[in-house]
Amino acid sequence: MTTSQTTPNRTLVIEPMASAADTRAFRELNEEWITALFTLEAADRALLDNPADAIVGRGGQVLIARAGADRVGCVAVVPTGNGVFELSKMAVSPAERNRGTGRRLILAAIDMAAALGATTLFLGSSTRLPSAVHLYESVGFSHVPAERIGPMPYARADVFMELVLPAR
Repeated sequence: MTTSQTTPNRTLVIEPMASAADTRAFRELNEEWITALFTLEAADRALLDNPADAIVGRGGQVLIARAGADRVGCVAVVPTGNGVFELSKMAVSPAERNRGTGRRLILAAIDMAAALGATTLFLGSSTRLPSAVHLYESVGFSHVPAERIGPMPYARADVFMELVLPAR
């Protein structure tokens, strides 16, 4: 699955992770925002150290956003069982923020999750990320009690959301 959108002077392409450079970008983009606001946790390292095994090898996918040769964003859909996937590790480079890249990544992730057989997506976020929470709300995620999501491995997570996908 590839999505692209051309705006004046640039094209943004979102594709599945396909190279060592994509894997590095996935790690670096996420480490950048996590360490700026929080602490990198064991659950972060488990996904970032080897996304090919920890995500793709389990039936999920990592999407990378490129503007020209630059990798400017990423997101993962991670299967947790019974058609439920986690929307995880979304990051957009600081220079790319407020240009619609985050929204495009989320919409591409929703499409990818559906293509992988997801019936529901969930996520854990933080009240310290109000723009991200608003973005999730704007594409249809609803707030749910933490108990509905199940144990969340991130100490920073205090916002829990879910999106039920339409039947295909």
